[in-house]
Amino acid sequence: MTDTRKLTFYHAPQTRSFGTRVLLEELNAPHDLHVLNVRAGDTRKPEYLAVNPMGKVPALMHGDALITEQVAIFIYLADFFPDKKLAPALTDPLRGPYLRWLAYYAACFEPAVIDKFMKREPAPASTSPYGDYDTVINLLIAQLSKGPYILGDTFSAADVLWGTALAWTTSFKLVPEDPTIMAYVKRIGARPATVKVTALDSELLAKFASAS
Repeated sequence: MTDTRKLTFYHAPQTRSFGTRVLLEELNAPHDLHVLNVRAGDTRKPEYLAVNPMGKVPALMHGDALITEQVAIFIYLADFFPDKKLAPALTDPLRGPYLRWLAYYAACFEPAVIDKFMKREPAPASTSPYGDYDTVINLLIAQLSKGPYILGDTFSAADVLWGTALAWTTSFKLVPEDPTIMAYVKRIGARPATVKVTALDSELLAKFASAS
């Protein structure tokens, strides 16, 4: 049966929703785009809080179903477009590692990076959700050194997530500019979808600036 529900994507340039926009482009997924200007306070206005009470982007509506949280959106979209082969199938041996590295991003990488940015001391290793920052980064580097992509030779939605996230975290010096990481960032950044969305978001930022 054909799913006729409409995808609606809520996006703000220079935020985490950039990665979701790249993924939608990689999937060639038809969707309605709702653009928000964070600096103008659009994500805190009642209209958007009625969509996502957290006031965060990205957010995705599929018909009446709301999907928030970046990793959840990535899993949902990649699975919804199986013909694009950006998510290993349930029976694929790579499915487990794929989910592992998506969850690792949210559960370990982001908390570790934010603690470092805020200059907060992590909890003791026995209670810290991610252990320690150096271990998180070194494990990531070790995985990236195994192949051009997070799953070795197989490109997946996980690479869109990690590639776009590492681009901004290295640019803000939150993650070291290790050669393996930077080669990976360059590889994902050179993909046509990333190049296209970068240009589109630059246009949006220019419009925001001219309107202010």
